[in-house]
Amino acid sequence: MSSTPTREVARRAFADEFNDAHYTFKESDDERAPLYVLLPTGEQANRVFVVGTLTETEDVGDDSEYWQGRVVDPTGTFYMYAGQYQPDAAGFLREAEPPHYVAIVGKPRTYETDEGEVNVSLRPESITEVDAATRDRWVVETAERTLDRIEAFDDEANEYARMVEEEYDLPLDRYREAVVDALESLDEESAAEPADGV
Repeated sequence: MSSTPTREVARRAFADEFNDAHYTFKESDDERAPLYVLLPTGEQANRVFVVGTLTETEDVGDDSEYWQGRVVDPTGTFYMYAGQYQPDAAGFLREAEPPHYVAIVGKPRTYETDEGEVNVSLRPESITEVDAATRDRWVVETAERTLDRIEAFDDEANEYARMVEEEYDLPLDRYREAVVDALESLDEESAAEPADGV
């Protein structure tokens, strides 16, 4: 077996669920072990893949550039931050002229506010401008993945679902509703688009 570390699969999650994922853990005591967030539908995520509308960017750094980007999907808003250690992502945010669709692969990061709330953000590994068809496909596939996780939640062997029951007090139904809302938003958008040749 190769000792080359494999990259973690990037999980798909809607903003509504991602922003609720405030519990982090490691699966070993190794210093370099990956840090995971626990998704409330019963899955761990070291990396996530999201697609949405980049609505604004802002340099929020004091001494050096530190870019914040807001990305909106049909269920809510992702916040991402990129600085000197993510030069490509920071460069993208510096040059970007919102609004447009973007695809992001990044690592979830949690931080506690002065009020004691835990916020979740993304540290982008890559940001790519994409088209509406790519965004729509991501919404459909993310809806499917979310429903798969909800369906597997009650499986006795699902250790992450058991962790969710210990760490979160969130009804699973809200994520099912978010899936329905996300899919309905696609139908509404396509209904609102004028037919070709009109």
